[in-house]
Amino acid sequence: MRFLISGGGTGGHIFPAVSIANALRELVPDCQILFVGALGRMEMERVPQAGYEIIGLPVRGFDRKRPWRNISVLIDLMRSMRQVKKVIREFKPDVAIGVGGYASGAAMKVAAQMGIPVLLQEQNGFAGVTNKLLKNDAARICVAYEGMERFFPAEKIILTGNPVRQNLLKGERRKVKGERNLLIIGGSLGARTINEAIRAALPELSKQELHVVWQTGKTYYADCKAAWEAAGSPANIECLDFLSDMPDRYAQADLVISRAGASSISELCLLGKPCILVPSPNVAEDHQTHNAMALVRKDAAVLVKDAEAKDKLVATALQLLADDRRLQTLHTNILTLAQPDSARRIAEEVLKLVDS
Repeated sequence: MRFLISGGGTGGHIFPAVSIANALRELVPDCQILFVGALGRMEMERVPQAGYEIIGLPVRGFDRKRPWRNISVLIDLMRSMRQVKKVIREFKPDVAIGVGGYASGAAMKVAAQMGIPVLLQEQNGFAGVTNKLLKNDAARICVAYEGMERFFPAEKIILTGNPVRQNLLKGERRKVKGERNLLIIGGSLGARTINEAIRAALPELSKQELHVVWQTGKTYYADCKAAWEAAGSPANIECLDFLSDMPDRYAQADLVISRAGASSISELCLLGKPCILVPSPNVAEDHQTHNAMALVRKDAAVLVKDAEAKDKLVATALQLLADDRRLQTLHTNILTLAQPDSARRIAEEVLKLVDS
């Protein structure tokens, strides 16, 4: 069997794509998998690191602020579609799988035109532009949230959840008796607003009977580390740019402060972690707020708006950490939203398309 997988631009697209590929290899060990990405984007590095071949397209996103530049964007799109057509003729995939992003749009459109069954995977609670444009070309659409009939034909939708790193379940909890643990994560690059809120609250946090793991991201690490040192390098606060031991860090946390990206939320659900979500305002169509609200409506998370984080985030966290009953409620409710074995379930849907 041969499978074409396309998408990328961000880790939120790349990680599910690689997880689906890994699940397909588990189910069909001798299958062949080829990725299609966008030249110059993150997938061109990350996918080969995961052990898969990838072909890059010159495709780019449309420039909404400077429309006159889109003539060259359209030319690159046409070039990309011609390249995909050649790739499909040579590779002959049984199914094409799209996870969102510029390359996915071109690859899935051409695949559908050439009679290849298309499966889409939508990570967010508010569907991305690419997947919405492809809804009529897809045979199956795997989603992570309920209520996606707003965006896609109901008969095509399958609720599978988002693939997450399975090693997260293997973390070990090492806890000092009576001490609460607060984990603050802003992604590999960091989250400016979250970091500003923590920096402002360092004197207050240093006085708490609380162990804080503050992952600043590489972009903001130097400034955050300097602020931590200026506050006296408090022993109860770890200031780190990157966490290489995420399973253990998650296991130890009583409360997590995080952005509301699809992958992060799926991990928090799987682990049943009480959390405060601070949606990033810098994403297309404000989809992180939609992701967070899907949990808030089920009393499975607390939302603090990005604009209010500096004033409210730490106070909200300390209030939650002092309320055992509220933490337990959040833990119980978020666990009900977990979708385990998502990658395998998506892979099984891919194989059904081969059979049909």
